[in-house]
Amino acid sequence: MPQADSILNLYGFEIEDISGPDPLVLKVKSALMAECPHCLSNELRLKDTFYRWVRHESFGLRSVYLHVKTHKYRCNRCGRYFNSRFPGIMPYRRSTEAFRKEIFYKHHDGISQKILSRRLEIGHATVERYFQDFLKLKATRSINDPAPRVVGIDEHFFSRKDGYATTLCDLGNHKVYDVVLGRTEAALKRYLDEVPDKDKTRVVVMDLSETYRSVVKKYFPRAKIVADRFHVIRLVNHHFLKTWQLIDSEGRKNRGLLSLMRRHEEKLAPEQRLRLYHYFGGFPALQVIWEFKQKLVRLLLIKQRTQKSVRPLIPKFLYYVRSLKDSPFESLSTLGRTLESWGEEIARMWRFTKSNGITEGFHNKMELISRRAYGFRNFENYRLRVRVLCGLVRH
Repeated sequence: MPQADSILNLYGFEIEDISGPDPLVLKVKSALMAECPHCLSNELRLKDTFYRWVRHESFGLRSVYLHVKTHKYRCNRCGRYFNSRFPGIMPYRRSTEAFRKEIFYKHHDGISQKILSRRLEIGHATVERYFQDFLKLKATRSINDPAPRVVGIDEHFFSRKDGYATTLCDLGNHKVYDVVLGRTEAALKRYLDEVPDKDKTRVVVMDLSETYRSVVKKYFPRAKIVADRFHVIRLVNHHFLKTWQLIDSEGRKNRGLLSLMRRHEEKLAPEQRLRLYHYFGGFPALQVIWEFKQKLVRLLLIKQRTQKSVRPLIPKFLYYVRSLKDSPFESLSTLGRTLESWGEEIARMWRFTKSNGITEGFHNKMELISRRAYGFRNFENYRLRVRVLCGLVRH
């Protein structure tokens, strides 16, 4: 590699002079043969010579400027006039693409616009413009991406003014596919109508949302819906705790007992188990309900089973559903009806290993993006950052 290329990180330049120390000024000229950008002819006539000042990526902690020798030509073939074109420097720009890329990654890594503006002696608006330009450039790579094969769909809060947004996550590749404002069918219809290759989606993982289930059945007709295991078990625990509230409202307020009641049976230490059963001595009906809940949760935690091995589990699940529906407690009866309504989607959890944990993890990252920007007023700006920073950044 030529020495000039290794120092400048730009192809096709020769260094004529260096002055410094800060800022570091490199006087350079092109080592490439000029050609007409319109007809690609080399039959040129030199009309003028001048210099361009271009900001380049930093060398350590020192600012770097390029003093670029530039020519004005006339093409003898097509008769057009043009100025020299240089690799890595776009026409009419006063900075190289390497410098703009430096700004993007520094801002992406958490350095604020104020600090970048002060250190690099550029304006706040310039930092934002460079950052937005790179976001748009990277986002264009996924404009026509087909719908993922395995999709996770969930909602998250965006702002008080606009309410909630829907996240579509590519669970197979662990990245966010897109973010859409709204969580109703009316709000999502226009977007979902334009998603390419929806027939390629085979699995959609979601929580127990009737709205999302109807949307998926309508717009992803070939996809199988799988209930998210975390949300199903959380629903079971929620209704169990409501039943406990009815049986013993005072015991429900005890934070120590609450912690023990929420745990899986196998995670209880021997002394914790003794304490729990000592409490059950005064409420034998609650012990029966707790043991029933533990068996149901163990059944729901089964995964990675074949189609043949799943068949014996279905009668057990249906037995638990019938028992819940016949319960005299309204909360347990409601739980039984909900599990019955989502029976097929819950049964598919035993076969499919994907969950919406990936989507929930991206929601944490999206919250950090919003917090770093002190909130977003424009949803499209938020969407652009999420699509790039949660799925498309390539270093």
